[in-house]
Amino acid sequence: MKAIFITEAGGPEVLKLKEAEKPSPTENEVLIKVKAVGVNRSDILTRENPDAYGDDLPSAQIPGLEVAGIVEEVNSQNSKFKVGDKVCALVAGGGYAEYSCVDERLCLPIPEGLNFTEAASLPEVIFTVWFNLFQQAKLKKEESLLIHGGTSGVGVMGLQIANALGISTYATAGSSEKIDFLKKIGVSKAIHYKEEDFQEVLKDEKLDVILDMVGGDYTNKNLKLLQPKGRLVNINAMKSAEVMIDLWQVISKNLILTGSLLKPQPVEVKAKIAEEVETEIWPLFKAEKIKPFVYKTFPLEKAGEAHDLMESSSHIGKIVLEL
Repeated sequence: MKAIFITEAGGPEVLKLKEAEKPSPTENEVLIKVKAVGVNRSDILTRENPDAYGDDLPSAQIPGLEVAGIVEEVNSQNSKFKVGDKVCALVAGGGYAEYSCVDERLCLPIPEGLNFTEAASLPEVIFTVWFNLFQQAKLKKEESLLIHGGTSGVGVMGLQIANALGISTYATAGSSEKIDFLKKIGVSKAIHYKEEDFQEVLKDEKLDVILDMVGGDYTNKNLKLLQPKGRLVNINAMKSAEVMIDLWQVISKNLILTGSLLKPQPVEVKAKIAEEVETEIWPLFKAEKIKPFVYKTFPLEKAGEAHDLMESSSHIGKIVLEL
């Protein structure tokens, strides 16, 4: 099969199309004939440091955390899937390839009306949103949510899900085009962070949960904006991971400061997320309360160009590779 390999740590140019051995599913796995692959910022981190997650995760040389395609083989006695089913799945690497094996518990049927490209844009962002906002931060109806990086893949999907579940939404973004987009998807207040201080703009809002992928000086601003018993969830630190925090904000307001990486979580944790996502989120697609936003697609062999676009941060929504 053909696959994109990280030939060495480095920039997008180190991604090379090569021949690889077609994988075979082990017990309780399915083999997927991949039709599309979502591109995520985590793929860039893996490309820059392929050994970051150690040897316990599969296919470190082949990036890719979410795929959509057709089940070609099932290695399970009591699987809910059969050969020919159209699925999307969360994988722990190895997605940039013609075939991918994955634990069947991490597979979901493609929502009715979506194509493979749209479906491939879903697992990583939705699992991330559900794990961080709803399982960890316990975000609930009638609360309020601020997402920094509102037009990222995680941001766009997280804001849509929150709106659909009766949660007030706020977001930051870095261009007028992105601000207009956020308003169109129902965000209560969108802040152009290059022109406005989000802390000043939102100082009178009652924020319960903040999802941050920036870090740096955003951290103390976030803590000050949260109301008592608020929760700050960090999923990246694009600005800086080293921060000095005002502990009195945490202590006096009984705040929770947390964060996570989805990729190294045990399969059992991801399986629980998948189960809840299928029950709670999948019906929102059928009801047309949420939808995927794919910004641009590239053929598999142009993975380097897809990474260039991801690193530019000029996109809105998801970038997808098609096979």
